[in-house]
Amino acid sequence: MEIAALVSGGVDSSVVVHQLREAGYRPVVFYIRIGMDEKEGYPDCPAEEDIEIVSWVARRYGCRFEVVSLQQEYWDKVVSYTIDSVRRGLTPNPDMMCNKYIKFGCFEDYWGKDFDKIATGHYATTTEINHRVWLATAKDPLKDQTDFLAQITNLQIQKLLFPIGHLTKSEVRSLAAEQQLPSAQRKDSQGICFLGKIHYNRFLERYLGRRPGKILEMETGKTLGTHNGYWFHTIGQRKGLGLSGGPWFVVKKDIPNNLLYVSNGYDPETQYGRTVNLQGFSFITEDIWGEFADTRAITFKIRHTPEFTPGRIRRIGDVYRIESETKIQGIAPGQYGVVYSKDHRLCLGSGMIIDES
Repeated sequence: MEIAALVSGGVDSSVVVHQLREAGYRPVVFYIRIGMDEKEGYPDCPAEEDIEIVSWVARRYGCRFEVVSLQQEYWDKVVSYTIDSVRRGLTPNPDMMCNKYIKFGCFEDYWGKDFDKIATGHYATTTEINHRVWLATAKDPLKDQTDFLAQITNLQIQKLLFPIGHLTKSEVRSLAAEQQLPSAQRKDSQGICFLGKIHYNRFLERYLGRRPGKILEMETGKTLGTHNGYWFHTIGQRKGLGLSGGPWFVVKKDIPNNLLYVSNGYDPETQYGRTVNLQGFSFITEDIWGEFADTRAITFKIRHTPEFTPGRIRRIGDVYRIESETKIQGIAPGQYGVVYSKDHRLCLGSGMIIDES
């Protein structure tokens, strides 16, 4: 079996190569350049350091190594999507789009098509049920990344391998240390890769500028302060508002009028909801429900957390509506609601959160 291993230089994907070699495979190791060029005014992610580590890992395990570039594709599919989403007042999810369109989209089109499987360092697993491959959760609930994979397709999941999905993070680091891999103690990457070391708000300011507006108290309409543009703030945000007497939470945006609405206190009712409407819902492996008039028991996530929230889902035309069993904080349009089986073993699919109205 011919396997392409996508290796970033971090500990997780480095251990993927070790695991594949232990299983008797000799993968071709790929490093994908996706960061924006320095000519755009941003340093790339630490690409040269990454490439040096990945090259070392490939040599150590006797694997062919290739550096490939998807920088333009990343700009077109992920960066532009991020800017456009924020401009529209939505909360984007670049990680999901990168997996769907870049790692398992463009890479497959250009290079992956020549391989039987593509292996990555995601904390996820797959399982076969009724001769079909399903995306399943990882052993380590704190590191599970199935929510970032929930926009992939049936064709993509059939080809994917997650060699560390059955390991915990500590087990991965122990393996890396035993094998004396240079990434063994490397910190996990944080933030959005295409920004390199640039702060997210500086990136937004470059493309969207500043536009001063009012911050209003949700319950009273009282003006509490000002902001530099709604695009610098997200639903559920607590820090960075510059308001005294907090904590204050962003609970609503008025996009046409550039207004932010906030609520005060550690547990304001206005920052919670129970209903999540999903647009453009797509199943990964197959539509397990078809047309149904009643509800189905599920678990779900609306952000990257270890917890799964129980609820029920119904279909209303083209919209899938989740009714949560518990109040959930910070329901942000533009983010993705990820739906799991009732026992949260299988990741079924996802859709973009839209306003109730």
